[in-house]
Amino acid sequence: MSAVLERLQVIEVERPEDLAFRQLRRLIVDGVVQPGEALPSERHLAERFGLSRIHVREALQRLEFYGLVRTRPQSGTVVSSTDIRALDGLFENILAFDRDDLAALLETRAALEIQAARLAAARATDEEIANLRATMDAFRAEVRAGNTGIEHDLMFHRKLAEASRNRVMRSLVGLLAPDIIKLANTDRTCADGRSAAALAEHEAIMRAIEARDGDAAAKAMAEHFAAGTPINVAARQ
Repeated sequence: MSAVLERLQVIEVERPEDLAFRQLRRLIVDGVVQPGEALPSERHLAERFGLSRIHVREALQRLEFYGLVRTRPQSGTVVSSTDIRALDGLFENILAFDRDDLAALLETRAALEIQAARLAAARATDEEIANLRATMDAFRAEVRAGNTGIEHDLMFHRKLAEASRNRVMRSLVGLLAPDIIKLANTDRTCADGRSAAALAEHEAIMRAIEARDGDAAAKAMAEHFAAGTPINVAARQ
C-alpha cells in the first residue's frame, strides 16, 4: 500500500481567481481584446463569472503582474501594448520549469531587480515615485492588519521595474513574480515576521529612489534579497 501511496500526488483544487485569470489571459492572447483596449469593469466581470469582486480583482492583479494589462486612472484595466504573444510564450516556458529550476529563477530575478532599482532611481518620474509610495503604504497597512501583504509586496517590485524604463526588464520581472507568490504560499517564506522585515527593507529602497541615489537603491535591493532567503529556501526543496 505504501508503494502505491508514494506514486500518488496531492490534487490541487484551482481557486476561483485562477480560473478567471485563465479565461481573461486567453482572451488577451487570442486577440479578442486588443492592445490599448479596456477590459470590462470589475463589476461586470464579477457578474459574468459569478464570482465576488475580490476574486476578480486578484485575477486582474495577476494579469498586471505578468505585464499583460495595465491599470490607468479613469480608463480601468487596459491591455498592454507589449507583444502579447511573445510575452505569453515566455510565460509558458517559465511555467514549464520544474521545482529544481526555481532557485535559478529567483537568482535571475534578484540580478534583474538590483539593476532595476539602480535605473529607477535615475529614471522614475515623479508620478511613478508617488505610485511606488502608495504601494508601500498599502503593503504597510496589510502587514499592520496581520497579513503577509505578499501581493502588495510584489506589486512594489513590479512598479519599480516599470520605473526602470526598460521594457524587457519590466516584462521579465512581471513573469517571475507569480512564482514567488506560489513559493511564499507553499513554503511560508513570509512567516515568522518576514513581512515586517521586508517592509523595512522596501522602505530603504524607497528612500534611495526618492533621493535619486542609484547606488544606494541597488545596495538596498541586494540586501533585501539577501535577507529574504527565498533563494536558499528554494534551493533546499
